[in-house]
Amino acid sequence: MSRIGKKPIPIPKDVKVDLKGDLLTVKGPKGNLQRKVDPNVQIRTDTDQIVLTVQAETKKLKSLHGLYRALVSNMVIGVSQGFERALEIVGVGYRAEMSGKTMVLHLGYSHPINYPLPEGVEAKVEKTKITLAAIDKEVLGRVAAKIRSFRAPEPYKGKGIRYAQERIRRKAGKTGVK
Repeated sequence: MSRIGKKPIPIPKDVKVDLKGDLLTVKGPKGNLQRKVDPNVQIRTDTDQIVLTVQAETKKLKSLHGLYRALVSNMVIGVSQGFERALEIVGVGYRAEMSGKTMVLHLGYSHPINYPLPEGVEAKVEKTKITLAAIDKEVLGRVAAKIRSFRAPEPYKGKGIRYAQERIRRKAGKTGVK
């Protein structure tokens, strides 16, 4: 049995969990999330917790057990509290600004990059810091990775877009020839 999968998921008071067939719906104060669940994973909801079980103990089902437990847990946390991800922009002249639901990034290229934010993701830009917020952790991580990919941090000067807690391993540059 999966060590992560066998842990019950506590349900906050203001969250409603509904399972119809293989479609799990979680509703909370921040919004609704839905996900199809593998037929080999059974979900049982009690009054204050969710318990996941699998039919057999094969390696594939053990991994699905832990996977779906983490996904359902993220759904419950997302609709009750939400998720945030912070990015930092490092570099002279690099900046970002919001124009409606589109993020405009000036990253040293000959043109600005216009990135329309997907539905459900909100962004707040303060000079060199971008804060993304969403209820779906999966979508939030994908958007943060996409924004970072526009100008990934380079190892010599550290210029680019990085996650707030990310440490860049720096390399020594060229040495002068005598």
